[in-house]
Amino acid sequence: MGASLDLPLDEVILGDCLEVLRNLPPASVHCVFADPPYNLQLSGALHRPDNSLVDAVDDEWDRFADFAAYDAFSRAWISECRRVLRRDGTLWLIGSYHNIFRLGTILQDQGFWILNDIVWRKANPMPNFRGRRFTNAHETLIWAAREQKSRYRFNYASMKALNDDVQMRSDWYFPLCTGNERLRDAKGNKLHPTQKPEALIHRILLASTTEGDVVLDPFLGSGTTAAVAKRLGRRFIGIEREAAYAEAALARIAATEALPEAAVQPAPSKREAPRVPFGSLVERGLIPAGSEVTDRHRRWSATVNADGTLSCGTARGSIHAVGAAVQQAPSCNGWVFWHLVRRDGSLTVLDSFREGAA
Repeated sequence: MGASLDLPLDEVILGDCLEVLRNLPPASVHCVFADPPYNLQLSGALHRPDNSLVDAVDDEWDRFADFAAYDAFSRAWISECRRVLRRDGTLWLIGSYHNIFRLGTILQDQGFWILNDIVWRKANPMPNFRGRRFTNAHETLIWAAREQKSRYRFNYASMKALNDDVQMRSDWYFPLCTGNERLRDAKGNKLHPTQKPEALIHRILLASTTEGDVVLDPFLGSGTTAAVAKRLGRRFIGIEREAAYAEAALARIAATEALPEAAVQPAPSKREAPRVPFGSLVERGLIPAGSEVTDRHRRWSATVNADGTLSCGTARGSIHAVGAAVQQAPSCNGWVFWHLVRRDGSLTVLDSFREGAA
C-alpha cells in the first residue's frame, strides 16, 4: 500500500505531539521512532521546588519527578501512535533507566508485542562526576510490533550484511553524537541535549522499513530521524513543539541528499522468496529424476525420484525427511543439506535452483 495522500509527508510540524497525532489518519504509518523526554511536566524540563533545573541524568531525578503526570502523558501519546501505526508496523522507543521501564509497561498494557530490547552501548559515555554510581554507558531501545499477530518487517539479510555476514545481535556499539554531526547554536553550545547519532537511526530504519515507507517521529528534536529517512528513501512526518529545534531540523533536512533508489532497497530475504516445492523442480527437469544428490562432505548419496522424493538405502521421503533420517537428526533443511552432483563431479546446493524457478 502506498503512502496516503492525506498525510503531511516529508514535513516538520510545529506543535504539541498529542494534538498533531490526533489529526493523523488511523493505520497510516509504517514505523514510529520515539525519543520522548525523560519527564515533562508537560511543558519541558523537570524543576525542583526552588525552580532550578533537574538534569535528565541527575541523581535527584527520582526525588522530583512527577511519575503520575509522566505516565498519563506517556499513555496518551503511545495510544495515539498505536492508532496511527499500520497493523504490520513497528515502534521503536529509546530511553534510559529513568523512564524505559515505565514506558515498556505502558507498551505492553496497550497491546504492543515486544520483539527485542536492544542495548545501545556508548563508546564515549559521559563520566559520572560525583562518583556515587556507575557510569551510565548505555541506553535501551524497545522494538515492538503493533500486536502479537502483526506481520511486521524485519530486513534480516540487510542486518546480517551490515554486520560482516554475521547475525546482528541486540547489543549495538555507537559513539555519542559528536564532531560535525552535533548541531550547535550561534554561541557554539549544543543545540539539543539528547541528539542521537545518525548511525543509530540508520540501522533502525534499515532493519524495519523499506523504500517509500512512512516514518513518524513524534519528538523530532534536531531532525535526525527525518534526515536519515530522507537519505534512505523513506517518507517522514516529524512533530516538534520547540520552534528553534524545528527550524534547525528543517535546515538539516534541506541539506540532506537522498541516496539512489538502488542503494536503499533491503537485501533480498529468503523468507520473502516464493516457496517452490522440490517436486516442481523435478517436473520441470531442472533437477531430473534419477539425478544423484549428496551432502557437501559426500557422506551420503541419494537418488531423486520422479515424484520429488529421495531414496537413500531404506529411507524414502522428502528432501527434508531423508536428510534428517541419514543424520539421525530430528529435522533437516534439505534445501541446504543436499547438493546436486553435476556430470563433472562438482556440487550445486539445491537451494540455488529455487531462485530461477520462482
